[in-house]
Amino acid sequence: MTLRADAIIIGGGIHGCSTALHLCLRDFRPVLIEKDYAGRHASGVNAGGVRQLARHVAEIPLSIRSMDVWENVQDLVGDSCGFDSHGQVLVAEDEAELEICRARVADLNMRGFSHEELIDAKELRKLVPAVAETCPGGLVSRRDGAANPAQTTTAFRRQAEHLGTVVREGVEATNIRKDGRLWRVDAGGETYEAPVLVNAAGAWGGRIAASLGEPVPVETVAPMLMITSRVPAFIRPVVILRGRKLSFKQFENGTVLIGGGHLATPYQDSGETVLDWRKLQESARTVWELFPIMRNATVVRAWAGIEARTADDLPVIGPSARHEGLFHQFGFSLHGFQLGPGTGAVMAELIATGNTNTPIDGLRVERFAT
Repeated sequence: MTLRADAIIIGGGIHGCSTALHLCLRDFRPVLIEKDYAGRHASGVNAGGVRQLARHVAEIPLSIRSMDVWENVQDLVGDSCGFDSHGQVLVAEDEAELEICRARVADLNMRGFSHEELIDAKELRKLVPAVAETCPGGLVSRRDGAANPAQTTTAFRRQAEHLGTVVREGVEATNIRKDGRLWRVDAGGETYEAPVLVNAAGAWGGRIAASLGEPVPVETVAPMLMITSRVPAFIRPVVILRGRKLSFKQFENGTVLIGGGHLATPYQDSGETVLDWRKLQESARTVWELFPIMRNATVVRAWAGIEARTADDLPVIGPSARHEGLFHQFGFSLHGFQLGPGTGAVMAELIATGNTNTPIDGLRVERFAT
């Protein structure tokens, strides 16, 4: 049986679900195909950071647009998504790192961006009282925060379906081909056809791009996270480091989520990961040194997601350079959760109008053409 849609979206993470939702808001009727279930791999199991702080310049306009969506997410999806905006703080561990922060703020200001603010030791301790006394300052982005990743992805999926998206979970998209002006994809014994195909397949997005003649240098990675026992409340912003790998957030129940980019071993075909306990120990040691209040806490659970990292650590976003009606949206390189709501809006804008007001030139697939 062949079923017609306005667009076929492959991948049910936050990006695929957001694009489906925003297409529905423009009166498109997409079908979303997910081989597992929405948020199974990266989108539902990440640290939940909603971060403009410390992004590559090429991503900043998209990140700012996405933050505007986050601040109105209740109205968009009928769910708070667990979003709070207590800010994010980048801690400089020494004067050399603080000088790098100072230079970054000057550069961003020159480019017209004002969301990152240099802070001294006094302001750092006002925001993060428990930080080690040796830290001389850092950066803060005060609109930033965190959200619940599984709750968020589910909310976007639910709203997309409510607005008209056909969601097919537990079926793999296969035999992707173009017949004239229509894209055709087989999934679960049925064939879907549409003039638009969106490759939002996360860790599997590189395979799809390569099969369609647009190879991207991408590797499959599995960032690890762990959560601790409860400790007395001592921090509200999310904390990240510049030098050592660490992201750090305390929940209202007192537990602390620790991440930062240390990697497990991914097995992409089976969707499984094997944790690297030595690297997790390294993250725990960093927390022990920076936050003495954590020294009696214990690690309760650890896990890893599976996602794609490109050679330049920037996502691939925008229309294909080879095929009409094909759009790429993958390779978010361990920092795509915050971008999801805004990227969906940009993709829908591109698909519906052929243009976007949000600069994405540095993120297009053409940068890998050579």
